[in-house]
Amino acid sequence: MKTKVIKIDPLNIDMQELEEAAKALRAGRVVAIPTETVYGLGANALDPGAVESIFRAKGRPSDNPLIVHIADKEKVYELTENIPEKALLLMDKLWPGPLTLVLEKSSIIPGIITAGLETVAIRMPEHPVARELIRLAAVPVAAPSANVSGRPSTTTAQHVLDDMDGKIEMVVDAGSCRVGLESTVLDVTVEPPVLLRPGGVTPGQIAKIIGPIDIDKTILGKISSENIPKSPGMKYTHYSPKAHVVIVRSEDRQKQVDRITALAQASEREGKKVGICATDQTKAEYHGFETLSMGDRDKPETIAARLFSLLREFDDKGVDIIFAEAVDEHEVGLAIMNRMVKAAGYDIIQAE
Repeated sequence: MKTKVIKIDPLNIDMQELEEAAKALRAGRVVAIPTETVYGLGANALDPGAVESIFRAKGRPSDNPLIVHIADKEKVYELTENIPEKALLLMDKLWPGPLTLVLEKSSIIPGIITAGLETVAIRMPEHPVARELIRLAAVPVAAPSANVSGRPSTTTAQHVLDDMDGKIEMVVDAGSCRVGLESTVLDVTVEPPVLLRPGGVTPGQIAKIIGPIDIDKTILGKISSENIPKSPGMKYTHYSPKAHVVIVRSEDRQKQVDRITALAQASEREGKKVGICATDQTKAEYHGFETLSMGDRDKPETIAARLFSLLREFDDKGVDIIFAEAVDEHEVGLAIMNRMVKAAGYDIIQAE
């Protein structure tokens, strides 16, 4: 299969070009679609055969549920049942946007979407190209991130091609993703609602609308027999580059830099090619290493937007080990650290 790329300007959408992608979705094909979070691997959510093609292309475990994307709020009533008042409030305030709600599923949702669960995850993306494509296709679209399972997620069309060229029908290229991390996932079938995955919508934003929420302990904590994730997909390795990632934590920035420098020097003496994942504020303090900046510590949204791209850039540079600065876990920082911790396989060092 040759993967076709269609370029679409989000500010001037060519509906005729987009119709080709919509036709492919209706026909049961897999199409990579741009969203504000990451690129998604899209297929007709109501067609089990099409959905199976997503799992096959990604190498995704079958017990890892998929998120269903819709273009209009009204569609949620066809796909779900018993929608709680808190969910309606969140839809009203935060949709379209990077928020996924876990709700009771209706009978039209195939079991392959939910991994046999009685709930389904629904999102209405903010990206204009994604919404127009879903409208044109006239079907809800199941779309996990458009990467090989376990690899860093894709935030550009080129990232998608790096992983999926020849495996899927088409890529709709609408440029880089604005948010850069997957959507926030909130289970609203329980009380209080539980944050299963942090993302572009922060816990504080949610709490302002519906009050207190619980946070799944496995978001930053290591999974164990006592610490089991509520979302089946969270038990798998995610976001990992080819290189081994080590996170270094410290409230003292200089101690963090000094410890990373010492670790990097030790790794180089062992013959390893080292990459350092710094921030704008610290990049210049590392000398003689392959150092890239995630973004501005004081503007965590810049780090979120660049993180996955940076991990893939280190792969292109052929580094063996990446030493990464931990960032503040507040609000958007919680989503950043969730991805970094998973990418590192919980290999975290505290700089004293």
